Order: sequence, then C-alpha cells, then structure tokens
Amino acid sequence: MELSPEDALRLNVMLANHPQAICVDESRMVVRALSEKGEMKISLNPNCRDEQYLKQIREMLSMHALGSPSGYPRHIWSRMAHLNSDSLEALLLLGDPEAVVAIAHSTELTDELARKAWWALEDADNARQMLRQPAVVAGRMGPVLAEYLVEFLPFETEAEKIMDTVRLVLQPGLLDTAVIEQLWRRGRRKNLFYVGFLATLPDALPDIPPISRRQQSLVDDLREVAASGNELAGLLARVMSAPGQAWLTTLQKVMEKPATQDVVNCSLEVAAAYFSSARPEGFADATLEELREEAVQWLRHPGNALVRQILDLDNGLDQALLALRVLSGSGYGMVRPVFGKSDAIGTLMRRKLQSVIDPYMEYMAQLGPVNRP
Repeated sequence: MELSPEDALRLNVMLANHPQAICVDESRMVVRALSEKGEMKISLNPNCRDEQYLKQIREMLSMHALGSPSGYPRHIWSRMAHLNSDSLEALLLLGDPEAVVAIAHSTELTDELARKAWWALEDADNARQMLRQPAVVAGRMGPVLAEYLVEFLPFETEAEKIMDTVRLVLQPGLLDTAVIEQLWRRGRRKNLFYVGFLATLPDALPDIPPISRRQQSLVDDLREVAASGNELAGLLARVMSAPGQAWLTTLQKVMEKPATQDVVNCSLEVAAAYFSSARPEGFADATLEELREEAVQWLRHPGNALVRQILDLDNGLDQALLALRVLSGSGYGMVRPVFGKSDAIGTLMRRKLQSVIDPYMEYMAQLGPVNRP
C-alpha cells in the first residue's frame, strides 16, 4: 500500500522546504507544517482506511526526520528530560503529539524550540512544563504560555494543577500587574489560588498592611544581627516584617479552610521552604508533637549560638524561635496520621485534621505582632 500520488508529491514538496515543525490532524486528515515563510497545509486523500493511511504518513515523516520508518520509541521519549537539541528538532518533524510532550519535558528546551512545540500542540500540561525552564520564562514564549494558562484556569478542575499554574505564571515578567491582582482576588473565593502566591511571591504579595513602629524596630535589630552571619535572625526578621506578616496571614487563610488533601500537602511544602533557614539539615518527616519535642531541645541546647545571639537581643523571642523551628518541619509527616487512613476532602477532612491544624495555627500566631517596650 502506497500513498496517493498527489499526497506523496505534496508531502515531498513540504519536506523539501525544510519545515520547522509538523502537525498531523487525524480527525480532519490534514498535515500542517511550520516554516520560516509561514504555514503549509495538505488535505490528505487516503486510498485505504484512515488508520492505515496515517500510519504510512508517519512512516514517511519518520524516515525523513530520523532515517527510520519505525519512529522514535514512545517508551524512550515519553516524559524524557535529557534529549539533546538535535533530537528535539527531529522530534518536531514527526507530527506526533507524544513527541511534542517529550520536547516540553526536556531540560534542553530553548525559547525557540518552545515556540515550535507550542505551534505543534497547544496544551495546558505542556505549557506548565515549559514554564519550568528558565530559558522559556525569560524568552518571548514565557508571557504567551502564561497568558494561555490564565485563560485556561476556569476549565481546570484539579486543585494540584490550579496551584501549580498560579505558581508558574507568577514568575517575574510573565503577567501584567492587573492580571496578578485579578488572580489574587480569585483567592477570596478559592483560597488554593493563594498557595501559588505564597510559593512564588512570598515577599511581594498584594495588599501588604504596615506593621507597628515597635515591630519595625525589632525587625531592624534582627537585621543587624543577621548582617553578622546569623541566618536564623534573618529569617525571623523576614517573618516579622510587613511582607512576612502578610505571608503568614495568607497561609492562615489557606489552612483555615483547605478544600482537598492536595491543598494541605502543597501548603505545608511551601511553608517548609519558607522556613527552611531554621532547619539547615534539611526537611523533616515527623508529626507535630515530635517536631515540638525536638524544637524544645533545639532551643535549649547550649551550643546553639544562633539562638543565643537572638535571645541576647530580646529574651522574649524564645516562643517565636520555637515556632520557627516547628514550622520549618512542615510536611506530610504532620498529616500522615490522618491522611494515611482517610481520603476525605472538604468539611470531613477538615474535621479530621482539626487536631493538627489548630496547634499548627497556634505556632503561626507566635510569629505575629509582638509587644515590645
């Protein structure tokens, strides 16, 4: 079985013009190509069943791009990150959606490759994946992909994808201020939108209220201590500052009424990253009670010079330091006793989590406004 003479001729002409990317529209039986001069479209005229004819088309494209009619094995390329640039250019000519997915996941992705891949397959998952690459974020395609994802947000139903989308599109230089403020307002109805802000704009959230002069005085003193190399003092100054207080307030809004387990888990991961300077040995995997017991010993340890330096500045900061250490251990270990036994969401999940969330919120409250002479 061979291609119809008309299709064979037009496809050969298309390939001879050095296309940058090829897309096969199976539902319409159309082959499109992207070149420096624009787009070319071929309406196919099958002389056999569509499935058989498309198989022949793909074999022809694969022979041209890879020198083999068998194509590039899906089990190798699917979600593969380490394809070199030559391989990526070749995959763009196969007209296969899975090949485009492989390109989107590659660590070798460039802004120009992203443009071609986006032409071949506009897809929200691909857009998210490409926005994980700094070269794309900094290039011309970054704002294009971010705009698409913002427009697609109303159609997303999975909490994890919504949070990931907001986190990615908030990267610097992708969205206008008005769009960012619009996303922030949507958090009033769906607090999971806030999680992306907490992760990407921890020190530049919208609506940051001022703090008192006393609190600002403490922040200034802590920054002086931090200047001598005390990262713990720097973290405490960050939390006690106006942006830090806004960050805490926003996290509280999320934790007061999380909708799903994904929202809880993601929020705890974001919190662990924010407070990580209080746990230089790395993330913990422990219950809240275990973290408290460990934090008490950490606070009392005579060799903890960073703690001693802060307490010499203000002895009333002991509970704030304890809270920092506990919250730096945020993670799945805190909620495993509940989530390990239940897949509940909504009101039932929050009821089961109350024994964890209530004391967790108390630790956050320890980092709120301080009474200082």
